[in-house]
Amino acid sequence: MTSRQWKSRGYVRLFISYYRPHVKLFALDMACALVIALVDLAFPFFSRLSMQRLLPDRLFTAFFLVMAALVAAYVLKSALYYVVTFWGHLLGVRMEADIRRDLFAHMQELSFSFYDKNRTGQLMSRVTGDLFEITELAHHGPEDLFISSVTLLGAFVVMLTIRWELALVVFAVVPCFVLFTVFSRKRMMNASTQVKATLAGINGEVESSISGMRTAKAFANEAAESAKFARANDQFRGAKRGYYKAMAVYMSGLEFCMGIMSVLVITFGGFLIMKGRMDYVDLITFSLYVTTFITPIRKLSAFVEQFMQGMAGFKRFVELMRVEPEIQDAPDARDLTHVQGDILVDDVTFRYEPEGQPVLSHVTLHVRPGETVAVVGPSGGGKSTLCQLIPRFYDVSEGRILVDGQDVRTLTQHSLRAHIGVVQQDVFLFAGTIFDNIRYGRPDATEEEVIAAAKKAEIYDDILDMPDGFQTYVGERGVMLSGGQKQRVSIARIFLKDPSILILDEATSALDSVTEARIQSAFDELAKGRTTLIIAHRLSTIRSAGRILVIDDNGIKEEGTHEELMALGGEYAQLYEAQKSVSV
Repeated sequence: MTSRQWKSRGYVRLFISYYRPHVKLFALDMACALVIALVDLAFPFFSRLSMQRLLPDRLFTAFFLVMAALVAAYVLKSALYYVVTFWGHLLGVRMEADIRRDLFAHMQELSFSFYDKNRTGQLMSRVTGDLFEITELAHHGPEDLFISSVTLLGAFVVMLTIRWELALVVFAVVPCFVLFTVFSRKRMMNASTQVKATLAGINGEVESSISGMRTAKAFANEAAESAKFARANDQFRGAKRGYYKAMAVYMSGLEFCMGIMSVLVITFGGFLIMKGRMDYVDLITFSLYVTTFITPIRKLSAFVEQFMQGMAGFKRFVELMRVEPEIQDAPDARDLTHVQGDILVDDVTFRYEPEGQPVLSHVTLHVRPGETVAVVGPSGGGKSTLCQLIPRFYDVSEGRILVDGQDVRTLTQHSLRAHIGVVQQDVFLFAGTIFDNIRYGRPDATEEEVIAAAKKAEIYDDILDMPDGFQTYVGERGVMLSGGQKQRVSIARIFLKDPSILILDEATSALDSVTEARIQSAFDELAKGRTTLIIAHRLSTIRSAGRILVIDDNGIKEEGTHEELMALGGEYAQLYEAQKSVSV
């Protein structure tokens, strides 16, 4: 479904569209529901027939045949309930899986800026909690609505044939219930949406607190974290209180409608008996139908609650699906192939916000194929930002970036990033084995290729010393490994990917000096024949770079080889001497 369709279609229409791939299963569910409703309608009708004709006329054989048929009908009903419960829930689960698939696929398309502004816990709430209630609505909603509608309509038709005056009295309560439901619906929807938003906030707090538990303990700030969670929990409790208050008003009104219906039947039915216009059998039959009437109305009330909660969750899902990625492929975007590695940063200015301060201002840089260029400078000077613009994690505010003479905005993101390898300072490892994390660089790699990449990254010996070797579990975010080991696993991934363009963003920052010296030769080997950009604070690691750039908020201040910049005696020379004296 296109972004335009997501925005133009209403929530109910979008919800119904998820039934389309499972229409056969949905038809089976509805057919079973129809038979269940007909069985419920049949019991009062045949009970009246038995009491008015079969028993008084001593037609006992026919009576027992009718009772046997009713038993068979209820056996059939129980079997159909099995189908409805099992296959109906599977229908809901399949729809939930489809919704979750679309949501996850859409989240993968969203740009870095989206994740800069949204918390992981809140997004998790939309992927898990909200979708569970959507599943319940997908299964029970149409089924309950259909059974209730058929039962109500059928009961009303049969009651009209028995005593139309009493049928109208009973049915007069239904419009009152419908109007009451319509007025209650908006309050309950708003309250349910508020509950979900608050719950997402709690999930965000929990995710943040659990992820930062070590930091909290290190600072002895457990009490502060508990207070933070308590505030979020109180907000959730208040939101739930509002929802349950709205639901309590609705349920109390429903109970009144149900109770008054039985009273009206007995009162008006008794009046008709007094007038000789009705007998006791018809009144008993009416009472049975009122019971049949009440059941679907209760189901309708349950449907209203399910609809409120499910559609509140679906509304939040649609809101997320309507978010468009800031970075999108152009309609005529083409794949990047036969990469030489020529990079041109042409008068680039970049701001994270349209009206914000520029992080980079009018930067121009040309990196020739196979050249190694190092970028140094103060923190916050835009070094990492520059390297994030090349694979188009963000779009430039002004200017352009060319790879092999092609503007990156005219290329498909997938093909561009497939030829660029990035080793970042903040390493992320997936909760899995070391083998899986290394092979993430190229999922189809063989075991021998993974081992070769580990050897090049100087992590192979460490892996062999671990209890389970390459199958060692690294923990959440690689917590079971040291900082240096995590960094080298991420470097092994890049060795395995074997990209044409290499970006090393503080790639050796977590390594000790000995390991850094060992791996530097591997980096030099990897950089041969590739265009390489190195961002580094340790200037000793970039002496062999073909060119070194000193960059700050105002752009490139100095440029040259290590020897040329030292001879210049400028900012690079001062920074190098300062680091050298500290290391000594």
